[in-house]
Parts: sequence; C-alpha cells; structure tokens
Amino acid sequence: MSNRRIKTLMAAVAVAAATLASALPADATPTRPTREPLTDVRIATHFDVSAGQLPENIALLPDGTAAVTFAASRQVAEVSPRGATRVLATLPAPADGGVHTPALGFPLATGIARTPDGTLYVLYATGTADLTGLWRLRPGKAPQRIAALPEDGLPNGLALDERGKRLYITDSVLGTVWTVPVTGGTPTAWSTAPELTPTGFLGVNGAKVHDGALWVTNLDQGTLLRIPIRPGNRAGTPQVKASDPDLVGIDDFAFTGHGDDVLATLNTTNRVVHIRPDGTRTTVLDTADGLQNPSSVALRGKEVYVLSAAYATATDPNLLRARLRGHGHR
Repeated sequence: MSNRRIKTLMAAVAVAAATLASALPADATPTRPTREPLTDVRIATHFDVSAGQLPENIALLPDGTAAVTFAASRQVAEVSPRGATRVLATLPAPADGGVHTPALGFPLATGIARTPDGTLYVLYATGTADLTGLWRLRPGKAPQRIAALPEDGLPNGLALDERGKRLYITDSVLGTVWTVPVTGGTPTAWSTAPELTPTGFLGVNGAKVHDGALWVTNLDQGTLLRIPIRPGNRAGTPQVKASDPDLVGIDDFAFTGHGDDVLATLNTTNRVVHIRPDGTRTTVLDTADGLQNPSSVALRGKEVYVLSAAYATATDPNLLRARLRGHGHR
C-alpha cells in the first residue's frame, strides 16, 4: 500500500475523529490518570504505520499471542508474546478501491473473534456487496467469506457466544446488531433498538457476551449498554449501564472478571477508562502512557492488552500491555 494511500485513509478518519472531539463538552477534558487498578504499563509492540498497520481489534490466544486486524491494510496478523508481528492473511481489495465504504471511504478489517479450535472470524467493510461481511480464517487456509452483510453498512464489533455457537455483529452505520451461526449463513437482524443508532458518525460499536447478555457501546451517544439474550436467542430491551458526554468516542471494552467491571477505550480522547458497575469511571491510561486513538482492549488472566490505532495522530500505532491488580478474571 502506498504512503499516499495510507495518508489519505488516515486523513479521512482524522477528520471524523476531530468532529467527535470538538463536540465534547468543556468538562470532558481528560485528566491525568491514577492508573489504579493497572500496574506495569508499557508499550510492548510498535506497528508499521507506513504499511497500514493500524490495529483495530484484538482476540487473545491461550499462550498470550494476540490476533489483530490491521484496518487500513486489510490484514489479519499475530503478535507473539515477545512482540513479533506475523501477517496471517490479507483480505481481497474491492474493485473500486473501497471508496464507497460508508462513513470512512476506505475498506477496512474490523472485528475479530477466535474459537477454541483456532478458527478466526473477521469482519470486513468495503461498501461493495461481494466482499462486505463475516470472513473465516482457518489455520493454513485462505480466508473465506461465510456471511454477507449489507454493503451500505459498517460491520464493526464482533462477539462470540460459545454456548450458543453464535456470533453477534454490530453495524455502526445501520445501528443494527446482526447474529449468525459460527458455521455462517444468512445473518439475522437481532436488534435495531434506537439506542444503537449513530447521531453523526458511528453508533453501536464494541460487543461482548457476558452473563446472559450482549453488551455493546455506542460511540456517538457515549453509552455502555446491556441487551439481555432471551430464550430463542431473542434480544431484550437495551439497558443503559453507563452514559455521559465524557464517554463519547467509546469504542471497544473488556470485562475485568470482577462482576460487571469494565475497561473501555475512548478512541477520540486517547484514553482507557475503568467503568464500575454503578456507572462511575476513572481514567486509567492516556497519551502519557503512549495511547493514540485506542481502538480495542482485551484481558487474559491479569494481563491487559490495549491497541492504539493512531488514526488521527498517524505516528505510532502500538500494542500497550499492563497488569490488572486486585481483580480475578473469569
């Protein structure tokens, strides 16, 4: 991918990020974090911005390897526990270059999930009917699209329900959560609740299955939502678990293992916040720790992984690691 192409892609995202940031109220100015409950914060891996290695989402393997999507280069890669990066696959480029990809104007690999057998599932948004959708990547095999999604949407967050052997997909443009079996097929619109809709840029975003519910974020609305999974895989009414103008730009999140405790990335204000079950929050990481448009967070035991996409800064996409103190992870 040419440097000119990379700069064009990042400029498009930077404009959108700046629009969101300018909409934040004055009292949403980030403060220096306490870092509690995080310790041993460090940058573990630097990615190559000139190659389009802008990390969007992460799934962890049992040995501590991180499977990541690189948005701008349309790639799936592994980052070893020692920090070495290996590209596993590159998704095919759309014939029109992806210029009609909703909201962003370039094709991008987004959500990623992994099943215990080592299969990776990846979302791809291109603005074209032949490529947009859910892709499967099995060890040693080429990526294969197993579910088509609307070309006028932006599939973004991906959550696995291992018990039901289903995947949940958030569409940040259409304000929809889709569901599809891990075997693939025709997706079903699981929820189109108004709490999922965008109000200017992107709506429903990050997604996790937790204690009988699908939890999601809404980037524009600055909310963390819990949607009960009812019998027959029906969606319940969304419940707002955290909401504040300070949370505008909320992207991905992960549960700490302490009940409904959450660590969440705030993409536009370059922060990670600790959200407690009562909705109160504390900034625990920010630019002083090396964050640049953090896009995803994951936990393995007490090890915390945070991706910085550097969409707006275009200087240092990276993987930051830390340890979680005083929490048990399930």
